[in-house]
Amino acid sequence: MESRSRLSIICSHLLPDSPSPTSRLSSSITSSASINDAAGDTRNHQLDCVFCRIVRGESPAFKLYEDETCLCILDSSPLSPGHSLIIPKSHFSCLEATPPSVVAAMCSKVPSIGNAIMKANGSDSFNLLVNNGAAAGQVIFHTHIHIIPRKARDCLWTTEVCIVCLLLDCIVEQHSSILRETLDQ
Repeated sequence: MESRSRLSIICSHLLPDSPSPTSRLSSSITSSASINDAAGDTRNHQLDCVFCRIVRGESPAFKLYEDETCLCILDSSPLSPGHSLIIPKSHFSCLEATPPSVVAAMCSKVPSIGNAIMKANGSDSFNLLVNNGAAAGQVIFHTHIHIIPRKARDCLWTTEVCIVCLLLDCIVEQHSSILRETLDQ
């Protein structure tokens, strides 16, 4: 129930005059993705692409924002509550293949969407992330931008966990030294 409440808050901040968030669960065709007929492989990839299916209304997703160029949806495997993706409605497999005007349109939505997400879930920061290419961790080969809400000391990234562990190790070592000195007296 808490996630539905957060979703309602996010949606009300992004689209205040629109229907409830559950009606935004895409289950019918709402728009069509542009499909390049010039290359059969590209067409097949676009037909199989999960984001293209979402844009065409063939796969469900919680839509937070939509315009003629891009769509913002909740990530189906979030790293934190409110983790969202901004995707172009046209299929581009990587950032290099995405026209600058489309990248600009996607990026121009980040401040308003990011602020609405932070307000909705009480976070104070967010990471903006693009995994571009297989070596960088891109799994879905359709350009997309992650907005990952963050809270202080959430230890989302392993480097943050290591820093916390190092700090704890230092504290334990200091207390151990004090205890040894006290016991030696």
